[in-house]
Amino acid sequence: MAKLKNLLTDPMNLNNPITIQVLGICSALAITVKLEPAVVMSISVLFVMAMANVIISLLRNTIPTRIRIIVQLVVIAFLVIIVDQVLKAFLYDVSKQLSVFVGLIITNCIIMGRLEAFALGNKPFPAFLDGLGNSAGYGVILIAVAFIRELLGFGTIWGFKVIPQPVYDFGYSDNGLMILPPMALIVVGVIIWIQRSKTKELIEN
Repeated sequence: MAKLKNLLTDPMNLNNPITIQVLGICSALAITVKLEPAVVMSISVLFVMAMANVIISLLRNTIPTRIRIIVQLVVIAFLVIIVDQVLKAFLYDVSKQLSVFVGLIITNCIIMGRLEAFALGNKPFPAFLDGLGNSAGYGVILIAVAFIRELLGFGTIWGFKVIPQPVYDFGYSDNGLMILPPMALIVVGVIIWIQRSKTKELIEN
C-alpha cells in the first residue's frame, strides 16, 4: 500500500515531472497565460497518461521490443484524437486557444517517459496510479503558473475580474510582461526555488 501511495504522492513534490525532472516545459510556457486552458490541458494530459499507462501495461507482454515506441505513439495518438474531438465538440473556444498543443500531447516527454519507465514493466493498476500521479504533478504546476500569470497579467481569474477598480484608480496597472512566454519560465523557476528551499529531501540532494 505504501508503494501504491507513493505512486500518487511522489510526483506531486519529490519527483515532480516539471520542477524536478524538468519535463513538459514547452506546454508550461505556451498555454499558461490564462487559467482555463491550463486546467483543460491538465485534465487532457491526465486522461491520456492514465489510459495510455493502463493500455501499454495490458499489452506489455505482447509488444515486440523493436516496435514498442511505435505502439506507444499509436496508443497515445488514439487517445489524443479522442480528447481533441471532445474539446472541439464541447469546449470549442478553449480548443482554439490550445491550438496545436493538444496534438503535441502525442510527443509529450512525460507520457513517453512513464510508458517506458513504468507501464512496460508493471501491472495495470500500479500503472494507472503512476499515470494519475505524474499527470497530477504536471497539472498542479501548470495551474499554479497560469493562476499567477493571469492574476498579475490581466487582473482576472478564469476570466473574472478579481482586482477591484479602486485599485486601478489608485494607480495599479496589469503587468503586461506576465503574458509573455519568458515570464512562464521565470515563474516556474521561482516555484522550483521555493520547492527546493522548503523540502528537506531536495535540500540534502
